[in-house]
Amino acid sequence: MGDWWYRNILEPGKLPLLLALSAFVLTFAITRVITRMIRAGKGPFRNVTPGGLHVHHAVPGVVLMTVGGFTAIGGGRAGWGSALAAVLFGMGTGLVLDEFALILHLSDVYWSKEGTISIEVVILTTALASLLLCGFLPLGVDGLTPDEEQSRMTLVTTVVFNLLLAGVALFKGKPRMAVLGAVVPLIALVAAMRLARPVSPWARRFYRRRPKARARSMRRSYRHDRRWSGMRRRVDYLIGGAPSQ
Repeated sequence: MGDWWYRNILEPGKLPLLLALSAFVLTFAITRVITRMIRAGKGPFRNVTPGGLHVHHAVPGVVLMTVGGFTAIGGGRAGWGSALAAVLFGMGTGLVLDEFALILHLSDVYWSKEGTISIEVVILTTALASLLLCGFLPLGVDGLTPDEEQSRMTLVTTVVFNLLLAGVALFKGKPRMAVLGAVVPLIALVAAMRLARPVSPWARRFYRRRPKARARSMRRSYRHDRRWSGMRRRVDYLIGGAPSQ
């Protein structure tokens, strides 16, 4: 356990990622607590509205991400500068992704049903960063032998094939599995082999003249949504608060 902790967490290349992930999760959690208190009219916190302009917290988030990103690029991967950059970037990302739905819709949908997509993006980002922290490298090239590392063709083939699988998963209407599949190839493979969602570009293109495949896709999608949508909605509301009526 000690060797795993040092190899995957404490080595110089992984410590910034741990700090960034911790800052990201903590900032998001604190931000949601504060916004829910503002919404309920409790506590000393209020919206920032200088001159009547509502400044969303994605604005300081972008500033923190910019400072942290350029500091990390200019300061390398070791030393206190790298640690500070990781914390700043994690804090900025937490603030920005908490308002991801506002950026997507270009409208203040924070407390609407559409705003819950921010929660899903934060959960997905946390999962991806955790996988990277545990040793999963993007595109599935972390298990190469020394001989394979010398073979650029093997590396390029692995990268391209995994990108194709993730692209197929996205084309089939499975964005979550496509993103996770970019880190864990098995997820992309499973998503690429399964039936597409009925409203996906893949279904519209390839199931148009295959009524049986289209019907199976609709049945599977209905069963999946009936089983998991309610649970996912409850988790989103628990973390981020229920939308306004």
